[in-house]
Order: sequence, then structure tokens, then C-alpha cells
Amino acid sequence: MSSAEANAAEPAALSESAIKSRRSVARRLALIAALGGLLYGYDSAVINGATNAIKTEFATGDALLGLAVGSALISGGIGALLAGRIADSIGRVPMMKIAAVLFLICAIGCAIVPNIIVLVIFRVLGGFAAGVAAMVAPVYIAEIAPTDERGVLGAFQQLGIVIGIFISLLVNALLVHISGGASVPMGPLETWQWMFLCMAVPSVLYFLLAMTIPESPRYLVAQHRDEEAAAVLSRISIDPAPIPDQIGRIRYSIGIDHRPSFRDLITPAGRLKPIVWVAIGFMILNQFTGINVIFYYSNTLWGAVGFTEKDSFTITAITSLINIAATIGGTFLIDRVGRRPMLLAGSIGMVITQGGLALLFGTAPLVNGAPQLGDITGPLALVCANGFVIAFGLTWGTVSWAMLAEMFPNSMRSAGMSVGTAVQYTSNFIVTVSFPVLLAFNVGLIYGLFAFFAFVSFFFVLKFMKETKGVALEDMEG
Repeated sequence: MSSAEANAAEPAALSESAIKSRRSVARRLALIAALGGLLYGYDSAVINGATNAIKTEFATGDALLGLAVGSALISGGIGALLAGRIADSIGRVPMMKIAAVLFLICAIGCAIVPNIIVLVIFRVLGGFAAGVAAMVAPVYIAEIAPTDERGVLGAFQQLGIVIGIFISLLVNALLVHISGGASVPMGPLETWQWMFLCMAVPSVLYFLLAMTIPESPRYLVAQHRDEEAAAVLSRISIDPAPIPDQIGRIRYSIGIDHRPSFRDLITPAGRLKPIVWVAIGFMILNQFTGINVIFYYSNTLWGAVGFTEKDSFTITAITSLINIAATIGGTFLIDRVGRRPMLLAGSIGMVITQGGLALLFGTAPLVNGAPQLGDITGPLALVCANGFVIAFGLTWGTVSWAMLAEMFPNSMRSAGMSVGTAVQYTSNFIVTVSFPVLLAFNVGLIYGLFAFFAFVSFFFVLKFMKETKGVALEDMEG
């Protein structure tokens, strides 16, 4: 008897132990996939601790420094765009393995760069890997998760990102406290070079664990590999319907003999479908509220307003830990409260906190052209900055990747996710590259802009975002 025939004979109702076992397998697969998010977070934030050292080491100006930081984001957008098409051809899991290898090359390369140009080249390579990981992991998780846990498991991606950011910033802070500074030699390398090299460890772990997980059943059905899809569903599906019926429903949602492509995102009139525009706006606002400024430039920012280098590293590491706690809180809420209410509450919180930072920096006295915070305004700024991280991490940070991966129908999920992820990277790049220049111009204005976009995000969600809680992937509308 074939595996498909054996599974067809399954009883309509699964036992409690079978349901528990299958949920456990799905959670393990989601955790492994989310390691791509961890590496994305580490790669994104590791530059934070090295910016000043790189600027001194290679004698770069603010614009070139912004390019060095943001170069990974350019290739990340390209990686995300290409990953969707490639993942639909060779599978989700092979893309994870490719990303892991590229992360490893980036880690080693950035640690031994002789000049700024070579650094940018390896940052571009690492960015490409991050773009692949950022696109493929949420899609894989959405496609293997039970419907009633899809939000929680989808949030593993964001949890992986914030843990990666925290590990990166913690490693940076520990190395600086040991050596005394990012530019201080530690053996054959300077401290900032060790920051990059440490990324090799999770890169190897990601590759090895990716060797242990099965392919997405929805990808397998799209490739007409129904027996393999049945075998995977028999391990993870808690749907009481016979597995051949589940496969038939997946095939119907994809389309008979249909292979997904970017053409699925376009209407017969040659325009992008409305759901694609919603995803684009969603991911632009995700970045234009300013979250990544906290993790890319916070050391530079706090140093510019009077904090010491060691204090700046410590503050940034603590903020990252707060981000993890907020994301864990959001993970518990997403399938209970729903996506839209969390996004709306988060927008309000971000308006208040970013507006507070705009007021504090905008009214602070200037010393050598930079605002200087006092004994009262300094702690208040820290409260507002960490309050913003809580508001974002608890809501938009938790919801964004999970919702982007689930909001598209099966027929366009990879392509839609690719576009949304690429837009996120492009928006991130715009903020990242412009921040060093704007920082020297007017800090208060920067945070005023962030508060404005947070205000816009509230009405965007209210008008355009549909609730996806409890909706099966096969029932998503395009």
C-alpha cells in the first residue's frame, strides 16, 4: 500500500496524542526555519558596534558610512525578489541551505577585509543571504503551521530576528568590555572584526539543522509530488479530513497545473493586484516608523548626545533584550487578540513614543551642533526609546512577517512575499542611508518624521488591512 493510500484510511478524528505529536513537529520545523531570522537579525545589527571603528579604520565620511551600513539592504531586496522565484523552482529548504552558506562566507569575509570596498562586497553577499532567509522562512512556516497556531509560529521569524539582534549586540558589548574598545586589537584581529566572525557559529548551525527538515507540503503539491506531500502532512497536519482530500484542496487553491510566478501578482489589465499594493504599503510603514535606527545606529546616537562608548553599548544591549521580551509577549497575543487590533494599538504607542523623542531632541540645547540631553531629559529619552521598542515589538514587529506570509493566496504566496520583503529592505535602506546625514542636520526632525509615519500607519491598517486570524491559507483572497 502506498503512503497516500495508507493516509486515506486514517480516521476522521485524530487522537489527542496524535494532535499533540503533530503540533510538536510543526513547532520544531518552525523553530529551525526561524534560525534564518536569527541570522538576518545578527547580520543586520552586527554593523552597529563596528560603525565608529570602520569610520576611523577606513577614513570614511557619513555618506560612505551610510552606504557601508546600508549596502546589505540593497542586496537583501534583490535576494528577496529572486528567492521567491527560485524557491518555487527548487524548494524552500534548499534556499535555507544556500542562505546559510552565504552567511558563513560573509562572516569570514567581513572579518578579514583590507579596505572599505571589500567590506561592502561581503556585506552585499550577507545582505543577499538575509533577503533569501527573510523571504523563505516565513513562507515555509506559514505552509507547515496548523491554522490555529499560524500566527504564533509565524511570529517565530520575528522572534528569531530580535534574538539575532540581541545576540549580535550582546556579543558586541562583551567584546568591547573585554578589549576596551571596538578598534582595540584582540589577537590577530581588531575587536570589530571578531564581531563579524562570530556570525559563523549560527551559520553552520542553520545549515546542519536545515538538513533535518522536510519540504513544504504546499510546494510539493505545486510540483506534483503528492506522495511526498502526503508523507509530510501525515507528520504535521491536524486537519481531520483525509490527507488525499487535503492535497486536493491545496491543488485547487493553487490552480490545476499552475506553477506560481510573478505574473500571478498582476491583473489581466496589467496592474498590480490590490493585495500586492496593501503588502507594499504595509512593509514601507513597517520601516518608516524607525525601528531599525535603534539597532543600527543607537551606539552612534547615544554617543552623539553625551553617553560614553561603553554606556552606549550597554544601553543598546538592554534595549535589544526589551525587544525580545516585547516580541515574546506579542507571540502570545497574536492568535488570541488578532492581527488588526495589535497593529492599531502599536501605531498609537509608536506615535506617542517617537513624538516624545522628537520633542526631547528638538528642544535640547546644542553643543557643537549636536543636542545634549540633561539629567532629566536623558533618562526620559531612554524611556521613550525603549517604549517605542516595546510598542513596535509587541505589535508591528510580531505581526508583520507572520501576516505578510499568510495574507496571499497559495497561488501567489512566494511571489507576493518576495515583493513585500524586497519593499521592506528598500524602505530599510532609505532610512539607514539617510540617517547619518539627517543626524548631523536635525535629530528632532528625524523622530518627528518617524512619529508622522506611525500616525499614518494607524489609518492604513484601519482602511486596508484585513484580519487573517483563523483563516486557512487555502481561503485567503487575492
